[in-house]
Amino acid sequence: MGTTTLWLRARSISSVGSDWRLCEPRIRKKGTSVSTRGRCCSSSPLTLILSSMPYDKELATAKKAATLAARLCQKVQKALLQSDVHSKSDKSPVTVADYGSQALVSFIIERELPSEPFSLVAEEDSGDLRKESGQDTLKRITELVNDTLASEGSNSFSTLTTDDVLTAIDNGKSEGGSVGRHWVLDPIDGTKGFVRGDQYAIALALLHEGKVVLGVLACPNLPLASIGCNQQHSSSNEVGCLFFAKVGDGAYMQALGGSTQTRVHVCDIDNPEEASFFESFEAAHSLHDLSSSIAEKLGVKAPPVRIDSQAKYGALSRGDGAIYLRFPHKGYREKIWDHAAGSIVVSEAGGIVMDAAGNPLDFSKGKFLDVVSGIIVTNQKLMPSLLRAVKEALNEKASSL
Repeated sequence: MGTTTLWLRARSISSVGSDWRLCEPRIRKKGTSVSTRGRCCSSSPLTLILSSMPYDKELATAKKAATLAARLCQKVQKALLQSDVHSKSDKSPVTVADYGSQALVSFIIERELPSEPFSLVAEEDSGDLRKESGQDTLKRITELVNDTLASEGSNSFSTLTTDDVLTAIDNGKSEGGSVGRHWVLDPIDGTKGFVRGDQYAIALALLHEGKVVLGVLACPNLPLASIGCNQQHSSSNEVGCLFFAKVGDGAYMQALGGSTQTRVHVCDIDNPEEASFFESFEAAHSLHDLSSSIAEKLGVKAPPVRIDSQAKYGALSRGDGAIYLRFPHKGYREKIWDHAAGSIVVSEAGGIVMDAAGNPLDFSKGKFLDVVSGIIVTNQKLMPSLLRAVKEALNEKASSL
């Protein structure tokens, strides 16, 4: 039976149940080190069908693209120039690294996978760069992209022009959806963290028929050692992590630019009092007071770990913390590029990603995620109590208005 037939049969299944309630043992992959933590995973018919599709070449391409983009971003952050910082209509800073990262990822995917229809849903467009006032910035972006491609060392890349770079950036104008394949990119997730010199991530995922089938998180400033508040101090000061996952195949971490990969798992804490939680660094991005109320109801004693970007998903996937809470301010709509890559990394590490009402995230409806109130992430054991605490806290907040 061919892949297409299998996929159509999978789509005809009317109910696959709640994936996170199903558990099965995982097989140790040859040549990788495996955490001793327990692993619960999904095994719905849909997941089994998707996992029959290897996506090996796509994952290798995504890792290469994200790694090169991270290299460009590291160079810019190291010597951040005032002229590199712009302002979009939503007032969040945009850097030449943002544009350069998107151009690089777009170029690499299209070059490495020429036989695949290319659709990219991404955050940036080239509008400001095409204006007279953006020409100097465009030239700098083009130089950075070419320098980064040259550093790859294969000598197989021709020099890109400014028009090539503009085209690569604007490849990200796809709307996504439930049909076909769509790459989803946040070229720098956590731009404010990037400008501060803190955490950020290059977040790249692939959707197939509206489902996330692989994801890569390049986190240049995230230590390889745990950042959890309950962890013992590590003598290692190495930074730069690459997290990646493919549907049905587990989640892994390696040093950014390294080759030795380690399988990662979410923590197996079942007592909320022992849990620690992540939330957004910026109060403008999430309701910290609501998160505090939820933590109090759970009995969480540890203070929150506040960091920028989907680096939180990566850290949680390896057990640095137990819970991630995100409750945006009223009127904000979540974008798929802010969660696609991180969600599959955590899910394949044995965790659960849901909205505040307990619904799985739906990436099939275009650029936006329709979620109820917020997004919550934790392990299998803590999710029931977390959902109860979230419901109580939201009800109390609503009644106080």
